[in-house]
This record gives sequence, structure tokens and C-alpha cells, in this order.
Amino acid sequence: MLWFSDLVEPVANHKAFFEQEGSKILDVRNVWLVDIRNMGQSDHHESFAMEEISADIVRFMDQQKLTMATLGGHGFGAKVALATAINNMDRCTGVVNFEGGPLDHRYYESYQELESYVKIAKDMPVNKMEVSQAAKHINDNITCQKWASIFKQNLEDKGGAATWKFNVDGLYANMQTRQPDVACWHERYGLWPGNALCVFAEQSRWVHLATNTLQFYNVMPRLQGKFPGHITSWAHGYDSPLNHWIHEGPDKESTWHLSQRLWRWLKWHDGTNVMLADKSEAGWYYVPDRGFDVECNTRHGEFTPEHVHHNYLHTGAYEQSREARGVEGANPGQFLPKGQFTDESKW
Repeated sequence: MLWFSDLVEPVANHKAFFEQEGSKILDVRNVWLVDIRNMGQSDHHESFAMEEISADIVRFMDQQKLTMATLGGHGFGAKVALATAINNMDRCTGVVNFEGGPLDHRYYESYQELESYVKIAKDMPVNKMEVSQAAKHINDNITCQKWASIFKQNLEDKGGAATWKFNVDGLYANMQTRQPDVACWHERYGLWPGNALCVFAEQSRWVHLATNTLQFYNVMPRLQGKFPGHITSWAHGYDSPLNHWIHEGPDKESTWHLSQRLWRWLKWHDGTNVMLADKSEAGWYYVPDRGFDVECNTRHGEFTPEHVHHNYLHTGAYEQSREARGVEGANPGQFLPKGQFTDESKW
């Protein structure tokens, strides 16, 4: 699973959630914590275009030899995960959204508050400050202690002067555009037809339960009829700006239960064919394949392996499957000798 954090926040902050005592997430998934472009340890670029961020993530998957992965994130990272999955459906098994999703945040009080903090950071003469001085300036000017701590995490020392790890100038410039990439969700991103898990605080300032769930259903139609199973509120009664970080609070018991919710979804629903309720139905119900039937001139059943190997681009899973059983030809019942295979582009 690839996991992305919110704007400004170092993705390493999420490590404690996945490694907390009693969590079973790492029993079913290897988790990569990935800084998107312009954040943390990643390169800085002028563009925050979602299509380009998605392309970055696919290149990362190729470099790490990952064919398919669960994509998840928190805040803006949730939006990145969803858009990347939509743009690369053959590379994603499922989507996890914590406190974020397909929403236009431009007029949300919480987003405008973050924008004001980014402006404070941009206007700071950090190159003339030591890290301790810059940290004090942040404490004096950023009223939310949580955001203040996140901004301070982004300070580093270079030759005795402070500097920002994230691209503060580029981020603020994007926030000032008419349709900021970091705030908007555009219709051109499309729909996600697969399985998803969306969790947000009951009294969230970023996802409004009363009005925003319709947009989730529109973009992720598999969520329809699955409240409160796969789209649900969390941190009940926790009325605080800190409820945005549901993976950190309000207490250890809450974060453990959240990790259990994610573990169950990963175990039973992630990567499951959308025609099945969950993985318990695999093998018990017929799921049509896509191939070619000469008699009906329709696609069904040709050359689909027994299962889709999760890393088929970087293993010999398909070739080994064919060699073990031969390959059915285009004509029903036809059996081709080993080595005579239909062009894979026709699968």
C-alpha cells in the first residue's frame, strides 16, 4: 500500500499509526510512506497538477517494481490517492481516504486557515534566521498548535540558516490561482468504479457529513448503500480542530480501532472483484472474464489466468501459468501448443 499525507505534513508522521501496538495492517500489507512532489524529501516543481502528481507515483511504482498497490492518504493525500487510482485503474486494487476526498475545499474555513499559515511561512525571511528563531516566529504567529508543530517539522538547517523542506513559494502560488490544484476536485479526473474505504471525523472541518457524502457517492459509486460500512464517520463527539488527524486521536483506543477498521477492509474487500460482496465469495460465484467468442462475436474468457497476480509486470506469473496448462485459443475448446500465444494486447 502506498500512503500519502496532507499538504505540508511530513508523511513520516503516519508511521506510528501503522506500527502501533496491536495493529494488524502490516500483517496484510507492506506500506510505503511517500512524500508527493513539493513535500518533504521529494523534489520541488512549479506544477501541482494532479495528473503530474499521479504520473510521479506511477514512476515510483515502476522504480520499485510494484505492479499494483492499494492507494491511500490523509487530507490532500486522500485526494491524490483517489485521482491516481482513477488515472491508473490497472495499477490500483483499492482506495483509502482519511479526512479527504473528491471535494472542492476552496471555501472551507479549514482550508483558508491553512492558506493563511502558508502565507505566514512564505513571508518569513528564513534565510536570515536560525532554526530556533524561525520556530519561535511560527509559535508566535500560527495559532493552531498542531499546524505550528507541522510547520516546525519542515524547518532544517543549511549553513547556519533555516530553510523549508517543502516548496512554500510554489504551494502559496498555487493557492492563489482561481482553481488551485491543491484545493479543487475537477470532473475531468473521472470516477473510481472499484472498492474504497472513506473515513472522516464526525464533526470534521474538512468533510461535512451532511452535504459532502453525495460527492463521494458520485465519484465512487461502489460506496452507495455502504454507510456506515465503507464510508463512515469517526471520533464521535470529538469536537476539536485536531479531529482532522483521526489517525492520531483522540486517544490510543480510537486509533487502534481505526487501524482495525482499515485492516478488515484490506483483508476482505481490497482487490476483490466488484461483483462479489467480499473475498469470502471468491470461487463460489461465477465472474465473467473478458476474452473473445467467435460464435457470438463478443469478448469473454480468453487467456485470463486463474487469478491476477498482484505483481504480474515484474514476475513470470502469467508465463508460468500458461506453461503449466497451455492456453485456450480464441475458439471455444481450442487448445494451442505451448509457445503459441495470442498477442497480450488482445487480452
